Formats: sequence, C-alpha cells, structure tokens
Amino acid sequence: MRGRAVEILEPGTQTTVQDLAGRRGLWGVGVPPSGAFDDYACALANLAVGNDPGAAALEAVLTGPRVVFRDRALIAVAGACQSVRLAGRRLRAGVPATALPGDVLDFGPCGPAGLRGYLAVRGGFDVPRVLGSRATFLLGRFGGAHGRALAPGDVLSLGREENCGTPADCGPLVPQLTDTWRLRVIPGPHGAPDYFTDDALADLFAAEWSVDHRSDRTGLRLVGPPVRFARADGGEAGLHPCNIHDSAYPIGGIMVSGDTPVIVGPDGPSLGGFVVPAAVIRADRWKLGQFRPGDRVRLEPVTPQQATEALTVRAAALADLGRAAELVREPVAASVATHERPEALERIAAAADRPELTVRHSGDHHLLVEAGPARLDLTVRARIHLLARELHRRGLPAITESVEGVRSLLLGFEPARLPAGELAAEVARAWMKVPDPRGIRLDVREVTLPICFDDPDAHEAMRRYQRGVRPDAPWCPDNVEFIRRVNGLTTREEVFEIVRAASYLVVGLGDVYLGAPVAVPLDPAHRLVTTKYDPPRTWTPENAVGIGGAYLCVYGMEGPGGYQLVGRTVPVWRKPPADEPGRRHPDPWLLRTFDVLRFEPVGHEELTVLRKEIAEGGRELTMRQTALDLGTLPGPDAPMSDEAQQFTQRRVAAFAQERRRWAQRGTRQ
Repeated sequence: MRGRAVEILEPGTQTTVQDLAGRRGLWGVGVPPSGAFDDYACALANLAVGNDPGAAALEAVLTGPRVVFRDRALIAVAGACQSVRLAGRRLRAGVPATALPGDVLDFGPCGPAGLRGYLAVRGGFDVPRVLGSRATFLLGRFGGAHGRALAPGDVLSLGREENCGTPADCGPLVPQLTDTWRLRVIPGPHGAPDYFTDDALADLFAAEWSVDHRSDRTGLRLVGPPVRFARADGGEAGLHPCNIHDSAYPIGGIMVSGDTPVIVGPDGPSLGGFVVPAAVIRADRWKLGQFRPGDRVRLEPVTPQQATEALTVRAAALADLGRAAELVREPVAASVATHERPEALERIAAAADRPELTVRHSGDHHLLVEAGPARLDLTVRARIHLLARELHRRGLPAITESVEGVRSLLLGFEPARLPAGELAAEVARAWMKVPDPRGIRLDVREVTLPICFDDPDAHEAMRRYQRGVRPDAPWCPDNVEFIRRVNGLTTREEVFEIVRAASYLVVGLGDVYLGAPVAVPLDPAHRLVTTKYDPPRTWTPENAVGIGGAYLCVYGMEGPGGYQLVGRTVPVWRKPPADEPGRRHPDPWLLRTFDVLRFEPVGHEELTVLRKEIAEGGRELTMRQTALDLGTLPGPDAPMSDEAQQFTQRRVAAFAQERRRWAQRGTRQ
C-alpha cells in the first residue's frame, strides 16, 4: 500500500527538514544539535495538527517551497509565513487546515518581518533518523533529505497518524514578528575584571546592535561598537585578548571573535577559543531564527531566576490553550539584573593536591566548570577529564551534554530535573573525589596522519580571504610566513619541520566540528604560537591543518575558520549512515581525546588518493595502541630543556617585535 507523501515542486531558497530537539549527547565530539532554529514556531505548527512537538517539519528561509499533496493531510504553518496559500486560500499562522489530494501549497516569501517559516503535516515528515535525529545538518551533509536542502522532485513520506493528538487552534500563541528585538541574556560566564573592563560590559548591553548579512544557522554576527577588553592579549591562547584556551559554547552563547559578537546557532561549533560574555536565555532563543540582516537588537541582562520564569510562562501557555492569549502576553517581571555576571554557584579554593574550581552559569541550561588559572596546563586538562568521568559514573539524568575543554567542562542540563545550584554542588562533590592523575593510565592510540604542507587548497583559502575579507591582515598573503615571523624562525621550512617532529596530544574534539581534534605539542620546544584570523575566514577546505594560539587543529569539514593554515590531511570523520533499529554503527569520528598525533609529509597527489580511500572506508588511519600515564603530562612549571627555553625566549621576543610593527603601522591584530 502506497504511503502518504508530498512532492516538492519548487524548493524555495533553502528549505530543510528539521525536528525540535535535534541531536543530543554529541556536542562533546563536535556534532551540533541542528533542529528548528525558531523552535517555538516549529512547536506551534506541530501542536496545531496534533503532532508531538518534536515531529519533523519543514523549515523555509527567505522564500518557502511550493509543494503538492498526493493525499489528504492536516497541515499548519507558523513563523514568518504571512504569504502562505493553500489551493489559493490564505492560511493563518498556527491554525490547522486540510489539504486535499492535488492541492498545491505555495509558501511564498518569508516576511516582511522574520526570516524563517515552518510547515507541519499531521504525522510528521518521515525521513530517516541519523545519529538519533531527523534534523538536517547542511555543513555536515547528513540528516533530513539526503543531508541537503530540498530540491525539485523530492518526494517526502509522511508518518503515521494513529498516535497523534487532537488538533488545536494555536493562533493566540503566535508572537508578533518585528525588525527591532529585545533579547534577554544571562551575563557570563566570562566577565570583569578577568577579560573585560566593567565599562566595556556596560557598553555591550547598552548598545543597539545590527544583524550582519553574514549570519546563518552556524551563528549570527552583530554589528556595532568594537568590544573592549581588560587585557592586551590571550597569551598562549592567542595574540588577541578575545582568545582563551579552548572552551565549549552553549547554543545561544555570545562569543566575541576579534571585536565582533557572534551568537552561536543550532549548527554552530561546540568548542572554540573565544570569550563568552553572555548567553541568550532558552525562552528567547526562537527569536534568533527570525533575525533578518539589518534588524536591530538590544541585549537585556536578566537573572537566572527570571530566565526560568520566562520559560515557565511559555510552557504554561502551550499546555493550556484555553488561556494561551492571557498567559503568553503576561509580562515577565521587569529586569533587575545588571551587566555583571551572577556570582559563581560553587568555588573551591586551590589546595596543595588540586587547583581552584569555579562553577558558573553559561546561560540558563548550561554550567561552565573551570579549573586552575587561565593558562595552558596539561595536568589541569587531565583533572578535567577525570571530573567528566566521575560525573558520568554518577549517572545524573539531568545532564544532557558534557563537553571537555582545555581547562573547562561545559554541562548541559535540564533545570526542571535538577536545579543549577544542586548540580553545581554535585560537581563540587565530584571534584573532591577526583584522584591525583599520577599513576592513572589511559588506553590511547598513537596516530600518524599524512600531511601535504603548502597544500593548494589551503593557499586557495588564504587567497579568498585576502581578496574578499581583509587584504591588509598581517597573515596575508602567506600564513606559514606569518607563523615563521611571529615565532622567530629563519625559514618557512622550519615551520614544517617543527610540525613534522612534534607529538601532539589531543586535548579536545569538535573544535571546528565533527570530531576535529584540537591538540598541543607535548614538548614546549615544538609549541609554535600564533594569533587567529580576525575576522575569521569564510571558507576553509575540509581537513585543513592550522595553528591558533599554541594549538593545532584539523578542520573536520568545509566552513569558516580562524587558525593559520600550514597544510591539509585526511578525513577524521566518516559520513554516518541512517540509524537502524537494534544495530549500532561504528562511531563516525575517528580520533579520541588524549590520542597522540604525528604528521608524515606526503605530496598533493598521494594525499588525494589517501583522502578518498579513508573517506570511503577502504583504508584506516595508521595507529597503534598504547597507554598514557596522566601523571607524566607536563605542567607549565615543569623544567624545560635548554632547547625549549631558547625556543620560547626567541618566540616571545618575536611576538613583541610583531606587536611593535603593528602599532607603528596602525594595524589591528
């Protein structure tokens, strides 16, 4: 018997299949949740047709699709859907309507206010689940309809209706879209006086920002006054004061890249090296999906308690449609928050046997745990791993994500199941149970990756940046020459020789998506240090190898980036297949935290062959099993060899000379 289906006649600008929750539990390896950008509109459309709120729907951007229904179906639209017509009849947002066989739905333009519209059909769109979700991740090319935006002629099956609920008129719940937005945020986790001056944070929240045209599902850039910092640079994390040792972002986190705030979207990166002065509250995250280029935005600081209240009001409205209009418009108490971040939920002072620990809000559904001072300390990195392991052992069901950074741990959690204060107390208790890393051995792999230095695609990325983004950047036209200069080396070949000779410890996964490793040389004599692009590149080739701060990373896929490029290697990720009931596929990420990486130079043609073989599964990475004693990891105060001391002194002097050169030329970092 033929199943119910719809056919795509015209796809619109970029229409994808998205569900509400997206992928959960994979943030720690660089797999973003994806899912509906305006989660509120998607939930309303599903609720209107009696679906579970998490059923898969269509998300349209700028201009929606034209679809023909092969069978009778109950449908609803929401979000920026002011022009939708079904068989010539105008549809109202949030109100269910019946499509007959042969009826054509023309979504039309999304606007004039708002950017994204949603189409739900009773039973949901029945595309295969990948890594637990039907959501499309366009950059990763998986999920939804073949991992891409919809195309003419696509036929989408519809799910079964037996378990659907009662349809409802959700019109009273539909919010008014605008071009001027009030965005409620919780200040922190990074604040004054560590990273910003008090006045700089006050200016951040007082300014009116404009949405940049270079915004998408990965992140929304805000244009306005330059963000000011309380320090001159980020030390080993990078030359710019916005740089920090890699730490995880929450969705809705406002990271500052250079002097530009960027709000992390549902397809954004999980791990990176930029400060986060604030995070959007869950109740307001839907607004991000409706920002149009040029829209005006003000950031309004609220307390965690106010964030909880706002979400409670929305949940009550969804649960009680009879009082929806009254509840959804009920004002949340006026903000009494300041631009200062909330006090730390827990703070454990440093002791002889363990470093200091702080636990802070990072939005209203994440906590950021930080250990020790803001410096590169591999002994602290070991303790962070042991803390994550201890929390996993405790099996707290409220924790939804756990992402290890260099000296931090981001915990996603559900406050309704475990309030932030109680979770923070649990973290503090776990910290006191973490053993001394000395003598603890981990099973790891030594992995040898082929690398093509001066790869043509890496140089193409440099050329595109110089042509289209920042022609006067100090790292243009040649990143390798820039690395040579700021590290006090004599020739470009010395840069390549250091990368070849180094053993890199993987200290995080997902720095630039999809299992991409961020790694640091175990020997300080191999620690090339550089700054990151400001602003970032708009394009980086898949598996490019770059250096930012003291860290090396391999880009898991094409996309934006900021590390200085030295070459290209093979895939560290394989495209995941569709989920199958009762079967567990191998993990698509090929590396693990605390693996040790070595690089072996190859030519461009040989690399091309190796890349194809590894991507298709015909060849595996070259690796051997070994053990790592966490007690052998060097701390910042460990004695250095004469060679390492001389290298470090030369690098520091070269850095200072480069900064003087910038100052004389009036060049920003």
